[in-house]
Amino acid sequence: MATARPVVSVYNFENPAEKAGTLPMPVVLTSPLRPDLVRYVHTGISKNKRQAQGVYAKAGYETAAESWGTGRAVARVPRAPGGGTHRSGQGAFGNMCRGGGMFCPTKTWRRWHRRVNVGQKRHAVATALAASTLPPLVMARGHRIGDVAELPLVVSSGAEAMQKTKQAVDLLKKVGCDEELQRVLDSKKVRAGKGKMRNRRYTMRRGPLVVYAEDNGIVRAMRNIPGVDTASVDLLNLLQLAPGGNFGRFVVYTEAAFKRLNEIYGTHKSGAPLKKGYTVPRAMMENADIARIINSTEVQSVVRAKLEAPKGFAVKKNPLKNKMVMARLNPTSMKQRTLRKAACTAGSKQQELVQKKKKACAASSKKHNKTHKKGDETFYKTLMKAFETKAQEAKAAAGEEE
Repeated sequence: MATARPVVSVYNFENPAEKAGTLPMPVVLTSPLRPDLVRYVHTGISKNKRQAQGVYAKAGYETAAESWGTGRAVARVPRAPGGGTHRSGQGAFGNMCRGGGMFCPTKTWRRWHRRVNVGQKRHAVATALAASTLPPLVMARGHRIGDVAELPLVVSSGAEAMQKTKQAVDLLKKVGCDEELQRVLDSKKVRAGKGKMRNRRYTMRRGPLVVYAEDNGIVRAMRNIPGVDTASVDLLNLLQLAPGGNFGRFVVYTEAAFKRLNEIYGTHKSGAPLKKGYTVPRAMMENADIARIINSTEVQSVVRAKLEAPKGFAVKKNPLKNKMVMARLNPTSMKQRTLRKAACTAGSKQQELVQKKKKACAASSKKHNKTHKKGDETFYKTLMKAFETKAQEAKAAAGEEE
């Protein structure tokens, strides 16, 4: 990766406040991150320490049960023999019966182990090492590295000669691992499940992984510190570098181990001297800023012009059926609709106004009828008679002309 630091500081193991020098960043620590590969390889490798187990072959079948056959109004499942007991007549053998055999019982000849490609295992270790140098990934995994000076953390090779646990704890605290060690201690819990009875009663989080080149006492010094693991740089294991299949473990290197990473994994040009036919994975992209690449002059000068989207036409909607369209055409339609609805609601002011108008109209009609009465006939009856008379006159005039 182009953003990796060129050099890494080496801290004096006796006095971590001062630096003992610097080392160039190994190429393997700049490998591309492949969480999918790490998860796949971790799943395969973790299956290789399982031991074969299966249920007892005769479980559920150690009884002289026999089916009663048809004609007795019971199912044909085998029935347990014996008389005068609760067990007599109970179903047996079937996986749906109480005390019966298991469906598809687990066998000891199941395929327990998995063969994992050597190249994939090496790639997974390389990407796990690279992830351990990135503080965001290490913190995302839960490690407390707020007091750590820098990642990757390298201490001088004299630390490999430590003999006492007290010295090892003192070293880890001085390089900024005090909070991390306390986190591990606080995480100790009783395991949920039957593992409590199987010599694994407690669970605890993983702490720092100390990688050394030569064991001159460092393994013995570190082995009794809760959560701290040790690993030889020549025998790095993905199960330690990425516990649970999640990379980003907090790793502390000794100076000799850090130098040896380049000897083991080499570079892109030289290949890996100590791993036959292997080359450190190369990133597919030197620059991961996709937006910058796409908008660059080099790319934009050769790509086609942007295509304009075809012009769309809105669907025409009927205002008589669509309230919102009617509201756009007639802004008062919604208010009128509300008033009409309120006019039908009992006790509302609008209904009172409507009733008043109706009463006033009825009174006006009654008054009109009274005003235009002539004798016993109303105005309308008189008018109809006038029309009839006029029609008869017109008819008579037409007859005279003939």
